[in-house]
Amino acid sequence: MKKLLLLFSTALFINLSAQSRGKDYSNILKSKNIYEINAFLRDAHPDDPRRSVLKPRVMDMMKDYIKNAPPGDSKVRQMQDWLAMLKRRPSTKISFDEMNAIIKQKQIAKYEKELQVGQSAIVYTPSASQNVYAATPSVTKAVIADTEASEFNMLMGENPVEHKNKTVKILNSLFDNDPNAKECIVMIENKSDCNIIMRMEGVGTTKYRLPVPAHGDNAIVVQKGDYLFTSIVCGAQYASQKTIQKPLIVALGSSVNK
Repeated sequence: MKKLLLLFSTALFINLSAQSRGKDYSNILKSKNIYEINAFLRDAHPDDPRRSVLKPRVMDMMKDYIKNAPPGDSKVRQMQDWLAMLKRRPSTKISFDEMNAIIKQKQIAKYEKELQVGQSAIVYTPSASQNVYAATPSVTKAVIADTEASEFNMLMGENPVEHKNKTVKILNSLFDNDPNAKECIVMIENKSDCNIIMRMEGVGTTKYRLPVPAHGDNAIVVQKGDYLFTSIVCGAQYASQKTIQKPLIVALGSSVNK
């Protein structure tokens, strides 16, 4: 009877997982793939009996990968992070608040570094012959709409005093946890191959422009309220209405996410 109950519960968990996530984990116990098992542990029901088998297995697999990885393997850091998480929790899944906290700490480190060096970590130089902008010393160039090329360069070309004042303001906002504050930070992640300008239009004359380099990010402190976000991402129009009452992160890719 106990065996029948165990078989029934296992089948139930398999069905629930597959239905809720749209993934087939019916053969997961045979898997030798770190990423597949890691995904299962994030998706599966907390009481799924397969967890007791797969969690120690994938941890051993991660240890072996780290041990045998060649020098400079970029995946080693990820495996180390996952392994550390699995030692203290059921899976590598993290909450929205935890993710925000991680991003916040990265931004704090970034802007503190910029204050130390006294200027932006990346300097953008306009091309004289084309409507493109290159991040020095990289040779990669990112196209931006003809109508926005000069505006993008102008916005990126802050003098040291302007940049320092902006950086201090952003850091103050990142450290400020007061829910009654009238301002908060907005960060734009640009995952596309093109430089963009994010325009934020609020009530009345409240407007902001934020240049964001290709495969980079930028942040700005704005008044809380309702805004229309618009941009041109590699020729595609982006528009989205957003209410800003707490720190906001907007990620744009080549497919123009909304």
